[in-house]
Amino acid sequence: MTTKTVHPGLVLAALALGGFAIGTTEFASMSLLPYFAKDLGVDAPTAGHAISAYALGVVVGAPVIAVGAARLPRRVILTVLMAVFAVGHLLSAIAPNFQTMLISRFFCGLPHGAYFGVAALVAASVSPPEKRAQSVAMVMIGLTVATIVGVPLANVVGQWIGWRWGFVIVAVLAALTALSVWLYAPRVPADADASPLRELSALANGRVWLTLGIGAIGFGGMFCVYTYLADTMLAVTHASPAALPVVLMVFGTGMTVGTLVCAWAADRALIPAIGAVLLWSAAALALYPLAIGSLWTLMPVVFLIGCGGGLGAVLQTRLMDVAGDAQTLAAALNHSAFNTANALGPWLGGLAIAAGYGWASTGWVGVALALGGFVIWVVAAIDARQQSRLALAAAE
Repeated sequence: MTTKTVHPGLVLAALALGGFAIGTTEFASMSLLPYFAKDLGVDAPTAGHAISAYALGVVVGAPVIAVGAARLPRRVILTVLMAVFAVGHLLSAIAPNFQTMLISRFFCGLPHGAYFGVAALVAASVSPPEKRAQSVAMVMIGLTVATIVGVPLANVVGQWIGWRWGFVIVAVLAALTALSVWLYAPRVPADADASPLRELSALANGRVWLTLGIGAIGFGGMFCVYTYLADTMLAVTHASPAALPVVLMVFGTGMTVGTLVCAWAADRALIPAIGAVLLWSAAALALYPLAIGSLWTLMPVVFLIGCGGGLGAVLQTRLMDVAGDAQTLAAALNHSAFNTANALGPWLGGLAIAAGYGWASTGWVGVALALGGFVIWVVAAIDARQQSRLALAAAE
């Protein structure tokens, strides 16, 4: 197969399947937290460390793999990453104690960022330039659809059969992704000029760091609320466990809508779209503490919070513009940033809960994080405007 015979639809579908597998584990592990916490003999804030361990695996794995695999074809990188992902989830499924669970979750997180980063580049390569953000969004749609279908399914399986089977489901999905990517991804050789040193040049780029900072802080609010959503529903809303998959589907629907709308907006006005998503998230998170008393008020607010998930594809596109020759590392670091948020949000939320501020406090922590990301966006927007003025002046 050559790049001329590649079918973009099949490529995007294969890449989205990987996003579906990753999204299922990233969010299902949060929704299964009350169940594996009980089985492994730890309380909810302690069990939240397993979520953070996965996120830290992403943070570590994304740059290390992106740099180390710089000379490999992207198709090979993606296939190997999903094979490793499958093995890691089988290890999570058989974890005999919480310490082993922490190690296995860290291992599972290692391929996550590099997969999404490389997958985004492959998706952009098979699509028209004017639809880059929407093509990247199609990869992310796999993740958001996972929050509608995969996460509720894993939660139901976790409740009725056992939480370990939720991780088995992810292992099967990852294996199917590895096969699909191997069959359909473009068989393009690695860039002859690619090197670890060239990829590392991204670390000297201030605009890359500003973009990553927006995600690392601004996305933390959503993860803060989502991690403890199941516990909040059981302890404060007094909802039936059967209602949890429904609320998770509502959240996933919000993420899907948000990803599509934000990608459409980003292809028209990238920088303003980023700021708008952050303000939207802050407003939605501020409503959360007021809404948790009733299932009927909680669900629409959860939908609004989910819409803020569109930030992922938007920032991924921004990194393509500012990364220069270090595309792979910058793209992978985007998911390190988001999983820094995934570690930071649950950690800060757990501190607030442990300090006695209650389950509702996760919403206020989330507001602070979203606004923190907005502050970084303001700096990035001013820099982008100055860069644009300099470019116009040079052209004249």
